[in-house]
Formats: sequence, structure tokens, C-alpha cells
Amino acid sequence: MIGFLQGTLVSKQPPLLVLDVNGVGYELEAPMSTFYALPDMGVMVKLLTHLHVREDAMLLYGFAGEAERQLFRELVKVSGIGTKMALAVLSTYSVEDFQHHVHSADTAALAKVPGIGKKTAERMVIEMRDRMQKVFGQSVTTSYVSADLSANNVNTINKHSAVAALVSLGYKEAQAEGLVAKVYSDTLSLEQLIKQALLQVRV
Repeated sequence: MIGFLQGTLVSKQPPLLVLDVNGVGYELEAPMSTFYALPDMGVMVKLLTHLHVREDAMLLYGFAGEAERQLFRELVKVSGIGTKMALAVLSTYSVEDFQHHVHSADTAALAKVPGIGKKTAERMVIEMRDRMQKVFGQSVTTSYVSADLSANNVNTINKHSAVAALVSLGYKEAQAEGLVAKVYSDTLSLEQLIKQALLQVRV
């Protein structure tokens, strides 16, 4: 099992990123909460990891903190929740917000995550309530990466990249374009643009 990776960040295109670890490029998928905390490319970064083994592939996932990784691992144990949907949950809500929605049985809020309908949200509440208490107790929020959200001018490529990131999380293309258009500003970085677009979902 690979517990963490530390290397140079050479690519970040949500939900994919690449770390150069001693000359070996590791591809990882990560939730947007982790992308928000990533430094600029070319900077050394340390990420916690989870290796997911399927019949046809071995996929590596990266996380900024232990709480994110633990929640991801618990989510994929829920019937009907796969890795893509688990990433969408972590990209829509913080660990603390997700805990709140589960404990308050707010299925309407959980159903805002792309791919999660009413029945899946209800099942998530039932299956995750006890697990959240056992696994977290007191929430772990330690981040393993340093935040660097300097506001660079975004161009058309960044706008398309933000839409593509939302589509990869399960949103329809038209819906993704609408969310990005509502918050678009040339003063926002790509990560900030995606974050602001996702915040619209919570309203």
C-alpha cells in the first residue's frame, strides 16, 4: 500500500494531477478540496494516497489531509457509491459540512452532489452516520500541502478547464457551463473559479 507521495507537482488538470517522484511520474485523481490547497507547478508537495484496485486497473487517489482520505474510504464502502461519486462529495462539501448533513439527515443537501439522487442520499445517511462517529470522533483537519491561491489572470483555456473539471465530477455540460458563467472573473485562478462554481451548488 502506498501511504503518501512526496514529489514535484508537474501537472494539475482537475481531477488529475501528476507528481514527479525521483523521476517517476505518478498520476493521481484528487477532489477539488485538495486542488484548492495545491502550490504552483514545479513546487514540492506531499499528498496522502489511497490505492484503489479494480479488475481492469489500479487507480491512485491523492488527498490534502487525513480527514479527506478517511471520508473517501468510508464513502466507497456505501452501496452504490463508487470512487467518482466519492470524489464528487469531497469536491462539493468539506468533511465538516458533510458530517453536518449526515447527522442532520439533510438528504436534500446531499442530493445536490452530481450523481446522488434521493434514495442514494437516504442510504448514505443511514450507512454513514455511525461510521462518521467511529472513524472521526474529533475531526482531523491537518493539511499536508501548503496553500498557494495567488490570483492569476485566467484566460479562455482556464474557463474551459473549469467546465471540464465539473463535467468530470458528474455535472451535465450545460449545467457546468452555467455554474462557471455565473462566477467567471478574469481575476480568479482556475482553482478559485472551480471553487466558486461549486459553491453555487450549495445555495
